[in-house]
Formats: sequence, C-alpha cells, structure tokens
Amino acid sequence: MQTSKDNQNLDMPALTIDGLIEAQVAFMQQWLRMQAEPLSMQAWQWFAAQPLNKYVSADNLQQLINDWLLNKPMTDVIRKDIRDILHTIIYHPVNDNVPLSELVDDTQVETLANYVGSHDQQRNILIHTLVGNETFADLLTQTLYHAINDFMESTLDKAGAAGKLMKFGRSSFEKATNRNLDEKLQTYLHRNIKDLAHKAEANAQAHLTNEEVARLLVTGWGRIKEKPISEIQTYLRDEPNDSSIKHIENSIQQSYNRLRLSPYLHSLVAAGVDTWYTNHQADSMANIAASLHIDEQAITQLSTALLPVVTDALESSWVTAHITDMLQAFYAQPSIKAGLVFGSD
Repeated sequence: MQTSKDNQNLDMPALTIDGLIEAQVAFMQQWLRMQAEPLSMQAWQWFAAQPLNKYVSADNLQQLINDWLLNKPMTDVIRKDIRDILHTIIYHPVNDNVPLSELVDDTQVETLANYVGSHDQQRNILIHTLVGNETFADLLTQTLYHAINDFMESTLDKAGAAGKLMKFGRSSFEKATNRNLDEKLQTYLHRNIKDLAHKAEANAQAHLTNEEVARLLVTGWGRIKEKPISEIQTYLRDEPNDSSIKHIENSIQQSYNRLRLSPYLHSLVAAGVDTWYTNHQADSMANIAASLHIDEQAITQLSTALLPVVTDALESSWVTAHITDMLQAFYAQPSIKAGLVFGSD
C-alpha cells in the first residue's frame, strides 16, 4: 500500500545530474551574493589576525620591490600621466589666488632659519651660496661687462671727434698688446669681482651673527610669501617644443633609471627592507594596516564600494562556467556516481 510520502515522490519530477548542477549553480550564486558583504568582513578579520611572518618573508618583500619597481623602467603611459598631472597642478587657475604662505607656514621658515643660523656649517654654506658662489660672480662679471660696454659705445657715438679719438686709442691698444680690449676688460672684472666676492664671503662669515643670518632668511621669506603660487610659472616655459615640465620629468627619469639599476640603491633598499621587517615581522596584519590608517571601518567602506563588482562577477558567464565545471567534476567521480540514483537525460 502506497504511503503519502510515496505519493509525493511520484509527483516530483525526476532529477538528472545536469539538472541538479544547474540548480546548485543558481543557488550558490544567489547565496554568495547575499553573503558577499559579511564574508568579506570575516575574511578581513581572519587575515588581520595573522602575523606578517606567517606568510611574508623579508626576501619576498625584497623580490617584490626588485621585480616590480627597480628592475623595470616607468612605462611611457605613466611618464605622460606624470607630465600631464604636473602641468595641471602647476598651471591650475587656483594658483593665481593662493599665496606661497599657504604652502609654507611662517613658523616653519623661522624654525629653519634658526636652525641654519645656529649651525656654523649650514650657515657658512648659506653665506657661500648667496655671496661667495662662483656662478654668481661669473653672472655679475658678465652683467657689469655688458653695462660698461653699452655705456662706452653709447658715449663714444655721442662724443664726436673725441669719441673717434678714443676709438682710435682703443684700436692702437689692441694692436700694441695683441689683446682684445673686451677680453681684457672681462678678465679684469672676473678676477677682481671673484676676489671681492671671496672677501665679502669671509667678512660675512666672520661678522654675521646667528641672529642676523636667521633674520636675513625670515626677511627674504617675508618679501615673497604673499606672492601667488602662480609666480612659479614665470620661471618655467610652456611651449610645445620647449616645456620645462617635460625637461624636469626627463631629468628625474634619467636619475631614476641610473639609480634603480645601481648596486648602491639596491644595497640601501635591501637594508631598509630588513630594518622594517625586523621591526614588524611579529606584528599582525591588522597592526600593520593600522599604521596606514586602514581599519575595519575603512575595510567596510571598501567592501561596500566593491560590492557591485563582486555581484557582477558572480553573475558573469565565466564564473557560472567555472562553478558548473567544478560540480560536473564532482559528480563525475565514480564513488559519487555509484552512491546516487538520478534520472538520465
């Protein structure tokens, strides 16, 4: 005699393995969509509790830095992005209305000025840069030479007969000495201005007090701090074939390429990685993340932001195909097939 349970079984359609797999795939996708957010938090909580040295060694970090950063040059795409971003930032209209003091606080300048003024070596370097620098002396020599030459030329042209006589005297001097007067004048100015610059530097280093040096720096800052940030643009060129930003980026890139392949930098990076790893190898991932201001709240925000991506991935054809292949492989096992009875297609 048939029971009510037997009647129910008769009413149910026969399941095939393919039908069961299809139902399971749909169920798994729906379940994962519903559980994606709590699962991500649970995964983070588990991962955060693990110590760094359980999964990562100093050699792993070193290899990552070498393979991903040092052994490969920047791509042209990244370099173009750097140039475009620098151009956008430097030439942004907001720079016209923001003073330099927005970038550097007065107290920072005062602290730096007092530091430089109170340390003899830094103070002397600053004085040498401002007063005794040979490049500055060369520039001053050229400036004075051109000023004197322009004055002489304009004066001689207006002096009539006297001017002609002076020009004749100049020509006679050059023939007699076999020296160009312009060259002689530049040599004289260069020698004497350099000597004066060295004397001025020695005098400044001997007599400028720490307070005076600090005050000079603060005063200099006071003269420029209210100028707009866009003032920097006056020192740059922005022509299609002569871009200062491109030159700067090229220079940085050349330095980077030279350094990243040098044994010197590799030695410093290796030493830095070893120091950091020694300090943090026993720390949990949560503690390391916390040093970067990454906590559960940040992970929650990140998982919420990524939820649409996870949902779309779960519903994608490639995920469906992989789950289906996995289940088919499971039911194809002889031990599973022998223990189950399904209808056949």
